[in-house]
Amino acid sequence: MSSDLWSFALDVYVRPGVEDACLQLQRAGANVCLLLCGLWLEQRAVTCDEPRVRLLKALTAPWDIDVVQPLRTLRLQWKARAVDDAVVAGMREQIKSLELEAERTLLSRLEGVAQEWT
Repeated sequence: MSSDLWSFALDVYVRPGVEDACLQLQRAGANVCLLLCGLWLEQRAVTCDEPRVRLLKALTAPWDIDVVQPLRTLRLQWKARAVDDAVVAGMREQIKSLELEAERTLLSRLEGVAQEWT
């Protein structure tokens, strides 16, 4: 397994069934970045007690609400329109890239807080 959280997340995400499971969890309201961080901590045998969970959630919530979710919402809103409009399709891909970069930034921030935990 990869030592940094982003690489770990990528390694996990490409496993069979994981992408679909993550998308289902995301649609149900779960924060997949936070779940992947928890799995990363588990793989590193890091104890994640309630104060640590609160810290991770406090770090995650504002970024997710203010950055990731608006990008995701816009990308999903444009999905049907992008089928028939190449310009919208291209812009939607740019939004998708921004959404992914926002998730990568969140994972980096989560890692920054948790990397020294034992």
